[in-house]
Amino acid sequence: MDFKLPEGIEAWNAAGDDYLPGRLGMRFSKVEADEVIAELDVSTALKAWNGFLHAGTVVALADTACGYGALKCLPEGSSGFTTVELKSNHLGTAQEGTIRCVARPIHLGRTTQVWDAEITSDQTAKIIAHFRCTQMVLWPRG
Repeated sequence: MDFKLPEGIEAWNAAGDDYLPGRLGMRFSKVEADEVIAELDVSTALKAWNGFLHAGTVVALADTACGYGALKCLPEGSSGFTTVELKSNHLGTAQEGTIRCVARPIHLGRTTQVWDAEITSDQTAKIIAHFRCTQMVLWPRG
């Protein structure tokens, strides 16, 4: 990789400040190889016009959590990763409060990683979405 991984949770949070995670207000409380935990406060800007949390907001939170985990788990010598597939099943929604994502790896290979995430609402304590993504590990050309 051409960049150094953040060290400590404050550095992981700061790394996203100028990018989508920071713009949406994502906060990470854990970024480890076996689990990533992130939260996001529901606001009007993150909802659809009907007043419910936009599905894209949920997907962005889950994909970012899985992506931070993928970075943490990249094989030695790799140059990065890219998401090649993602799927989400939305079982509920939120209109207020905080949503929480817990992401865990289910496959950490040399060419691909597969991550699962579960998103819950603090208002109902119910699962509002299940998410799965496949990351392709990138290698330097040459």
